[in-house]
Amino acid sequence: MDASLSRFINENLVFLLFAPNVITYLLFGWDKHLAVYQRSRIPEAVLFFFTFLFGGFGALCGMIFFRHKTQHTSFLVLVPLLLLIQLAAVVLFKLYWQY
Repeated sequence: MDASLSRFINENLVFLLFAPNVITYLLFGWDKHLAVYQRSRIPEAVLFFFTFLFGGFGALCGMIFFRHKTQHTSFLVLVPLLLLIQLAAVVLFKLYWQY
């Protein structure tokens, strides 16, 4: 990995992890709001996409706090799995590409 890219990620890691989680959490909340008022919903693929983009913690918090998508087996399995993979990726990055 390029040294400048590694340094940028290290210096901005908190923001790079915080932003997608907040966005994902808000998407779960907005989708729950739309579901309650029987409006057009956010597609599940979009929720999974943002969860995949390092939004696993925000998705899990959104599922718990808003009690949303908790009856869907795909969400119950994939969200925690993606969160574990994301945590492992962050730990490996911090261990092997620390500046």
